[in-house]
Amino acid sequence: MVKILVVEDDRQLNSTVCKYLELNGFSAVGCMSAVDAYDVMYGSNFDIIISDIMMPKIDGFEFAETVRSLDKEIPVLFMTAKDDILSKQRGYRLGIDDYLVKPVDLDELVLKIGAIMRRANISAGKKLTVGSLTMNEEEQSCILDGREIPLTVREFNLLYKLLSNPKKTFTRSQLMNEFWDIESSSGLRSVDVYMRKLREKFENCEDFEIVTVHGLGYKAVLK
Repeated sequence: MVKILVVEDDRQLNSTVCKYLELNGFSAVGCMSAVDAYDVMYGSNFDIIISDIMMPKIDGFEFAETVRSLDKEIPVLFMTAKDDILSKQRGYRLGIDDYLVKPVDLDELVLKIGAIMRRANISAGKKLTVGSLTMNEEEQSCILDGREIPLTVREFNLLYKLLSNPKKTFTRSQLMNEFWDIESSSGLRSVDVYMRKLREKFENCEDFEIVTVHGLGYKAVLK
């Protein structure tokens, strides 16, 4: 799943953009400032960055310049109210990939992201990276700190689901309906068994934790 970082100090717009991106098959993480974004980027990898320009302390220009100095490949899209040619010129000279003027048309945003993905040859959702863990959906492989962790197909799918939607709680019934056959005689406690196996296999992983939400089910929390 393509992972997108949204850096926007308007809380409502940030939330709206993240939710719309997730509805369109992306994983989105929102930050209210460049400072917060630096902290988040330190512990996680992203495929695309969407950033406002007018933000407190560190504006989008300085943020983009820092990002580009650290990573020359990651696509950066400015989403801003600044519609003047000088701002656009400055952004492109800093190495951004596209520029979208507010008020944002969310459908246009998704189209621009698709175009960026094609130009950057970003896969539409077959690889997931969380810290030192990389899961490849096509290969059904799971690499932690350079070492492959053997997983059954069901273990892989359960973990991929949780990590693709961090902090979101999935009930046992939801997980059963998605990853067990309708004809299966297994009860809801089978989910608990698999979660216990996953916890054992990743007990030394410091990048995430599988948390039990009592009375409901499970969620993944990134550290």
